[in-house]
Amino acid sequence: MTHTILAAVALPDKQVEVRSFDRPAIAHDAGLLKVEKTGVCGSDWPYFLNYPQSKGALILGHETVGFVTELGASAAKRWGVKEGDRVALEEYLPCGHCHFCRTGDYRLCDATDTLVGNGVRYGSTSISVQPSLWGGFAQYQYLHPNTVFHAVPSSVPAALATLALPLGNGVEWAIFQGGATLGMAVVVQGPGQQGLACVVAAREAGASCIIVTGLAADGPRLALAREMGAHHTINIESEDLLETVADHTGGLMADLVIDCASGGPGTILSALQLVRKGGRVLLCGRKGVPIPQFDSDLLFKKNLTVKGVRGHSHQAVELGIALIASGKYPFEKMCTHSFGLNAVREALLTVGREGDASAMHCCVDPWG
Repeated sequence: MTHTILAAVALPDKQVEVRSFDRPAIAHDAGLLKVEKTGVCGSDWPYFLNYPQSKGALILGHETVGFVTELGASAAKRWGVKEGDRVALEEYLPCGHCHFCRTGDYRLCDATDTLVGNGVRYGSTSISVQPSLWGGFAQYQYLHPNTVFHAVPSSVPAALATLALPLGNGVEWAIFQGGATLGMAVVVQGPGQQGLACVVAAREAGASCIIVTGLAADGPRLALAREMGAHHTINIESEDLLETVADHTGGLMADLVIDCASGGPGTILSALQLVRKGGRVLLCGRKGVPIPQFDSDLLFKKNLTVKGVRGHSHQAVELGIALIASGKYPFEKMCTHSFGLNAVREALLTVGREGDASAMHCCVDPWG
């Protein structure tokens, strides 16, 4: 058994360095995961840009799949896993006893909230916090006592298994938060991995009209959205967005608009135009800037429900894994690129659209 572990460490100014770490001593309530593969989430890009400056050097990556390789005695009883089990991890490390944990919204627990506060979670915690191995872009990842696990069938290829969290987000947003159901018209803005996950979830829920919007450069992603179950796609650079959605919905517009776009706040304003009176808009991504000249009266006039959503519940991830294992959808077409530890910077640049423009979902193979 190796005594040193290699990991790709994110540094300021968009730099990455592969470093060696001592294998940590595992306490009775903790464990160690041998990483099989880790997906590169869209959120890893803003983390890469900002966290090394604000938090210090860190190991990114939170869409991790691997094998439990070392397990403390009390951890084995608490987690219900054993050494050798193949699992997917959630990024959250919830306390287990606060209001949010007790009501099932553990993704909002302050102990693991790195967006609003100084919580600790996988893929966004500094290496200065011992034992340093908090991210999936590494050969091994530390298993904190509060880790949330999901079993992964042996029949599911590792690259597909790294889609567990994105698909969990799609189920959470489209179905649990958005209420997608039979006969609904759903517009998904942005055909990235989260948007495609929302398409699959809306299709599973029985939505009768699923429309995905994107740019001209998103042509291959829009084509894949149709394979995933979208009824229509719109290139907003060559088609009139409002008129086309009106045409596809018989003039009623959308019951639900899910904004997964990664650009500026313009998609929020268009979402409010695309949704029907009494409809619902979900805001699923940070824009980084405020909305200029926001007319809140539009919410009143159209009697809208507008909700910010983030992350996933345990049930949503379980359903996401079941969707992958079902073989009903061509998820393998999403998994376009795999990178070794020495190419993690390239992987991050690719997700940030500064690399190969053809990429959809990337993953890191620490043994490749």
